[in-house]
Amino acid sequence: MKSKTLGFFCSFLLTSLLYAQTLSGTVIDFKTKQPLMAVSVYFDNTTIGTTTDDLGRFSIDYSDAIQSQLIVSYLGYETIIVSDYRQKTELSIALKESLNQLDEVVVNTNDGFTRKQKLKLFRKEFLGFSEFSKSCKILNEDDLILRFNKADNVLSVSARKPVLVKNKSLQYEIAYDIQDFEITFRYVDAKQDQFGIHSVLYTGTSFYKDLNNGKKKALKHRKKAYEGSIQHFMRSLYHMNLKDAGFDIFHKKFKVNEWEFFKVEDINDSAFKKVTFETKVNILFKGKDQSVLTPLVSQFYIDEYGNYTPIPGLLFSGVMGDQRIGDLLPTNYGLKQD
Repeated sequence: MKSKTLGFFCSFLLTSLLYAQTLSGTVIDFKTKQPLMAVSVYFDNTTIGTTTDDLGRFSIDYSDAIQSQLIVSYLGYETIIVSDYRQKTELSIALKESLNQLDEVVVNTNDGFTRKQKLKLFRKEFLGFSEFSKSCKILNEDDLILRFNKADNVLSVSARKPVLVKNKSLQYEIAYDIQDFEITFRYVDAKQDQFGIHSVLYTGTSFYKDLNNGKKKALKHRKKAYEGSIQHFMRSLYHMNLKDAGFDIFHKKFKVNEWEFFKVEDINDSAFKKVTFETKVNILFKGKDQSVLTPLVSQFYIDEYGNYTPIPGLLFSGVMGDQRIGDLLPTNYGLKQD
């Protein structure tokens, strides 16, 4: 099975900021102009976040390691995504009430699947297949809206609230705000409970809450999840130490010199490097975990923390392509306390 997992950062600034900064701001209601309390403000796919106080105020620290978007999210309101926060120290954000009211009649329409079947498929493809994924539990499944389109053989999922996932093995609670989630099937036999999956696409924003209080077992599990991951690969590519990190590159079944396929160049006055890469390759990690990397663009950009752009420009399949929420770590993993 080939699967495609996309998570959008949408915008990266190719600048170098080598010091910690504090971003402050106020969140108000667009119509009433009144401050909103307990609004979630966080950097996408990190453990760095806060909430507004009773005056609608927030303050959040970040460094050059954080390249993801700032997310401002509040139940019943449209989510705001801020990409140009690095050019500012103070933000004023007005949230509009969401007009997307879900129709319960549509939600409960009989589409050939039972809700139990759809939930089973969603859990598997959203959480993943690994030992860590098996320790995950979705805490608010009642908020999930699952629809099957018979004509296109597509199962789409949305949610009234961010999907809350507790990862017992990695000791994170993840709030994942689904933007899109689709499973496209090659064939469907709902009566026999048999399905052939062609591809999986999901996009959204996420915030990680660290539940670990220093337990060595969780730290060991996180290290295992990191090794051989896309994040590990990208950090190693940036530092040009793929072999030392355990990655071997193959092309047409032959082991090759990785630097004949990946051209990594510094960019003046930037924390990013440019990578020129034009040919599909196989990636073998420590001689056992195999992945395939297919370029959909000829160039992409990476930083030393494993951030890369454009994310849709690189298609991973195999072990890396099968990574799901249950296997993923926050972008700032390994930088401080993790």
